[in-house]
Amino acid sequence: MIRFGPAGWSYRDWEGVVYPAKKPKGFDPLAFLATYFDTIEINSTFYRPARADVSPRWARRVAHHPNFKFTAKLWQRFTHQRDEAWTTDEVAAVRVGLDPLADRGRLGALLMQFPWSFKASAESLDWLDDLAEAFADYPRVVEVRHASWNTPEFYQWLNERGIGFVNIDQPVFSRSIQPSAAASGRNGYVRLHGRNYGDWFREGAGRDARYDYLYSRQELVPWVERIRELAEGGMAEDVYVVTNNHFRGQAVANAVMLASLYHGVPQKAQETVVHAYPEALEGLAKVEAGPQPRLL
Repeated sequence: MIRFGPAGWSYRDWEGVVYPAKKPKGFDPLAFLATYFDTIEINSTFYRPARADVSPRWARRVAHHPNFKFTAKLWQRFTHQRDEAWTTDEVAAVRVGLDPLADRGRLGALLMQFPWSFKASAESLDWLDDLAEAFADYPRVVEVRHASWNTPEFYQWLNERGIGFVNIDQPVFSRSIQPSAAASGRNGYVRLHGRNYGDWFREGAGRDARYDYLYSRQELVPWVERIRELAEGGMAEDVYVVTNNHFRGQAVANAVMLASLYHGVPQKAQETVVHAYPEALEGLAKVEAGPQPRLL
């Protein structure tokens, strides 16, 4: 199954763009998005582990979509704070929040996202190996952003451990990893971060500035071919396509565009998104009115 969806669902700047400016009583943004997409990447788990009582509610809120699966970013303690070894208690803290999703068949992948500063070395590979083993019973994918990882040996290493490689679109500098359609492990994975060259490495640029970018149709077409290559390559059980250029709902617009370009037919989209990005979505989106699910 090819699953398209955005990264995250809780952004104030989505109000009036993705979500109604005046939300009806009981409006649930997660349930609302799950009527349009087959996956959403959980961002909050990067900043702190989910509580045991929260993730079962996430699962209930997408119950109306039987094929929906989350992916979840691993806590930054394991990927960005590497000065000291992580502990078994920290592993347990992550599991408390993710096990309820995994037990319900709602966890499609655990995303181990590393920054550009994480470069290929024996020490880095040992860190990644220990991390992969600690979460070996989850479907895992790994994102690296530095070109030093782009070697046949690394892809073989991933395959031997059943770990998926995350193919990314990002502002490409001299040692940034390039766009690809590499397949490994159980799941294919694509993440589009936008191409905001001016703010990507700018000191002091906030999260919104870095990911403020809307892909054009022409920029997405090569990615549609890469997604098709992943889907038809025979290795992946599922392919996850996540748009992370979240500012002002641009990720939602681009997820609709990618799904439409891949399937060859207009995709269902929120009226507010079509109104916000009419040129980008022209001929690729269809607005379907109707009752929206509410929080259980």
